[in-house]
Amino acid sequence: MGCFEEIDVNGDKVAREAAECSALNISSEETVQDTMLEVVWEPDDPQNPLNFSAFRKWVATIITSVGALCVAMSSSIYTATYDDLEEEFGVNEITVITGLTVFVFGMGAGPMFYAPLSEFYGRRIIYLVSFFFYLAFQFPVAFGHNIVSILVNRLLSGLSGSAFMSVAGGTVSDMFSKSQLGMPMMVFTASPFLGPCLGPLLGDFIVHGRSWRWVFYIMIIWTFTMLTLIFFFVPETYSPVLLRWRAQKLRKSTGNQSYYAPIEKDQRSILATVVTSVKRPFQLLFMEVMVFFLCLYTAFILGVMYLFFEAFPLVFKNNHNFKSQYVGLTFLGLLTGILLGVSTEPYWRSQYTKLSLKKGAARPEFRLPQAMVGSLFVPVAMFWFSFTTYKSVHYMVPIVAGLPFGFGIILVFSGVFTYLVDAYRPYSASALAANGFLRSSFAAAFPLFSVQMYNKLGYAWASALLSFIILASAPSPFLFYKYGEYLRSRSKFAWTNSDLKADQGISSAESVDPKSERIERA
Repeated sequence: MGCFEEIDVNGDKVAREAAECSALNISSEETVQDTMLEVVWEPDDPQNPLNFSAFRKWVATIITSVGALCVAMSSSIYTATYDDLEEEFGVNEITVITGLTVFVFGMGAGPMFYAPLSEFYGRRIIYLVSFFFYLAFQFPVAFGHNIVSILVNRLLSGLSGSAFMSVAGGTVSDMFSKSQLGMPMMVFTASPFLGPCLGPLLGDFIVHGRSWRWVFYIMIIWTFTMLTLIFFFVPETYSPVLLRWRAQKLRKSTGNQSYYAPIEKDQRSILATVVTSVKRPFQLLFMEVMVFFLCLYTAFILGVMYLFFEAFPLVFKNNHNFKSQYVGLTFLGLLTGILLGVSTEPYWRSQYTKLSLKKGAARPEFRLPQAMVGSLFVPVAMFWFSFTTYKSVHYMVPIVAGLPFGFGIILVFSGVFTYLVDAYRPYSASALAANGFLRSSFAAAFPLFSVQMYNKLGYAWASALLSFIILASAPSPFLFYKYGEYLRSRSKFAWTNSDLKADQGISSAESVDPKSERIERA
């Protein structure tokens, strides 16, 4: 059975045992029917997302990143409606703030389900369905006549729109090779941070002289536009699903039922996959020292960022007499810092390459230097802001403190994200889901106690308390840079150096994990 004939069927190469068949006088058609034929990509296949044109890749990347920006901005633009909601519905401040927290919590919880579903049905259908419901749930918020309806639909909006917080990252990694991934992933990573900064800035101007409902009218228009762009310009990019479609087409067009895609060998049900995918992030979070402390660190930083949505109005309205429509401008320092952080991506990519060449091999720990630098900027920025909130200090001084804070957080998050992806392949989606869930939980909780804390401790010392906590946790990236390799070698989940060496650059969705048995037993 060693003589094979290569036949091209609709662009797919299949092997046929021609010599053996001829000797036994078996018809070619009969043999093909009895032989399982795996459908795979050809090297230059134009339908392979990795072979899309650069223009097509970047169009899809920008649209999905702007979709993530739209959802993230919806979380914070709501803060511009606080005063009007309190007055119209006669509720207290904490009740109104709950509309922010439930949306952010939904953004963290939704990806736990969307990520595994996207591996069954593909990325595109998840975008279309989730964004349709994200659009639908904004109407009851915009036209709501009681606070309960608004809060419930804010939660549902956060859950629906959260697909872009996880699945969009998968779309980017589907289209770009590892050597090309840095810049597009940095663009996507920046979107969830730029959105919260832009929200108060735009929201305060929208509601000035208008009804608070205009905030949500604008978001409805934006969401509808994004849904249209997704429909026309974002193709399916998940290779296993695309190969399944090709196998189905071949079976239908040829009548040969032997064609199959690798994903069709997975016999698990959707329910079993979702249950496993929801369970695994918590396994990683509570059984892995690296995941727990890095997630806790990034969660606290994001919690502080969302706490600023309550702290900035207090400081700049009460101490510097800012009018409501100008409070959003105080986030310009933070916004500028994030953009500056994004611009440094080529430098960190070159540093990763240099370290890999110097040590003779790439290691996940080489992703952490940028997080190490960022971890120094964040506490400096926090102390700067803390002790310049006094009336006697010009308002520009605390605003400029946002620049190193934004610069630091984008370096910390991009370093931690890429480290988790490299260290926990092919379970990187679970590691990132654990990070996202914990981050969103902190971001949802912090605004609820921020006003009381700032009023009781004072503006300076409330911020200083947070600064000391961030400073105490700043060594985390340094410790894992030094001891990460040792911890990975003792981990049930992380890839060791030998695993990384064996990896041939296959994406996590298509690779075979040598530790799959260990993680299932865990």
